[in-house]
Amino acid sequence: MSKNFQRPNRRDALLGDREGAYAIARHVRMTPMKVRRVVDVVRGMSVPDALNTLRFAPQAASEPVYKVIASAVANAESTENLHANDLFVSQIFVDEGVTMRRIRARAKGSASRILKRASHITAVVEPVANRGPIPPSTQVVTMRWDDPRLDSTTQPAKEETPASTKTEKKSETGAKKAPAKKAPAKKADKASHETKEA
Repeated sequence: MSKNFQRPNRRDALLGDREGAYAIARHVRMTPMKVRRVVDVVRGMSVPDALNTLRFAPQAASEPVYKVIASAVANAESTENLHANDLFVSQIFVDEGVTMRRIRARAKGSASRILKRASHITAVVEPVANRGPIPPSTQVVTMRWDDPRLDSTTQPAKEETPASTKTEKKSETGAKKAPAKKAPAKKADKASHETKEA
């Protein structure tokens, strides 16, 4: 590594020249997969909405995520003189932390590995004025398959069968089916049972 190499500042990497603040919670004792479920819900929300959502969320990971966002808001208020109601969660992501490895005793003297995972949660808040238009890939559009806004190429084709073919199919299936026959073994069992009782 050359002497002239300088590691980029974390604030510059997250925010650049824009206003805002960030906070990081390190070594949170939860798996990143469980924390990402909660993080994906509040990404892009305004700060009051995000904090209210996390306050009443049933997931256990909502508590550390709430604390990280509240810490980022406090940083923005103290260092950038921003107000909490004017901020939104522009970025929030979870990285994998150090995994502790433990052992559990199993059958025949063997042992299985227990992985106690940890997470690093990073939250960035910015003023709502910095928010640009939502890209079309993230907009959620719900449409029914028979919506007239869809053209004929995207609609699933309906299978139209004439009434004559439907009646033919019914008659064919009716002719093929035969009444179910009882197994002769059961009759033999009943006869032997009657003789025993007599």
